[in-house]
Amino acid sequence: MDKRNREELIQLIEAARRKLNQSIDEKRRYEEIYQDSVRLDKLIEQYIVAGF
Repeated sequence: MDKRNREELIQLIEAARRKLNQSIDEKRRYEEIYQDSVRLDKLIEQYIVAGF
């Protein structure tokens, strides 16, 4: 991945983190919080695999 893709991935990670935090703060259902957490984990995994 080039620098642009790295920055896009970072933005996606930050957006997913905000969504997860919002779900937790709003005391959403467990399933919603879990799915938000899984999405964030997958993005973080992509970042790590890419070697950033």
